[in-house]
Amino acid sequence: MGAGIAEVCARAGLDTVVAEADATAARAAGHRVAVSLERAVQRGKLDRLSAEDTLARLVFTGDLEDLGDRQLVIEAVTENPEAKTEAFAALDKIVADPQAILATNTSAIPIMQLGMATGRADRVVGLHFFNPVPVLPLVEVVSSLHTSADTLAAVETFARDTLGKTTVRSQDRAGFVVNALLIPYLLSAIRMAESGFASAADVDAGMELGCAHPMGPLKLADLIGLDTVAAIAESLYEEFKEPLYAPPPLLQRMVQAGLLGRKSGRGFHTYGRV
Repeated sequence: MGAGIAEVCARAGLDTVVAEADATAARAAGHRVAVSLERAVQRGKLDRLSAEDTLARLVFTGDLEDLGDRQLVIEAVTENPEAKTEAFAALDKIVADPQAILATNTSAIPIMQLGMATGRADRVVGLHFFNPVPVLPLVEVVSSLHTSADTLAAVETFARDTLGKTTVRSQDRAGFVVNALLIPYLLSAIRMAESGFASAADVDAGMELGCAHPMGPLKLADLIGLDTVAAIAESLYEEFKEPLYAPPPLLQRMVQAGLLGRKSGRGFHTYGRV
């Protein structure tokens, strides 16, 4: 999702640095953004000149140190508490301006946990985008007990006025607003398929045709990534200990098998390899 966040920032006219794990990952991120922009041009959503200008505002790097002069950093590493905590501890040392804001795109991990890995917990905040970022208009703005009012106002203004997104505020609880409601729904659909109550195709058709949902729950889980769905479910269950948040065994086995949905070519449905 990091590439999508970078794209919307650059499309908004911002000089944007994208730091990946290494040079290979940086090149892949650049390719993803270029493909996304070309798709937007082909669909008439963006003109050719604007796409070229957007790419010119982007720098892709495999060195985290290149973020040292940034005023706002949005972290979007894998949905893993240890990886995110490590990233925030590193960013706190690298980003020179003590007033710079460190934001996280986490879906469910407590903002407080990430803030306490830094020496600037008052400047740490959640900015949770939704995939695909260039298309979906919502951003959840999440404050911890330490997040200052100035930080909260600054990122809300950034998301709304600079990026053109609609914002909703959430307290620092696992899942925030959207995933606290969405994930139990997806897990219920997985349990239904797991039990043999209905096939994956019929579960999705039921919700698409019977409830006018644009995408069935199992297709949506595949789009999100089954590993991400499982990680969010685990965060929710860890915090609330409610059975409805517990990842079903089928979901766990599919993640172990590398059947992660669209990004792996197979999940509850089969896709062309991406």
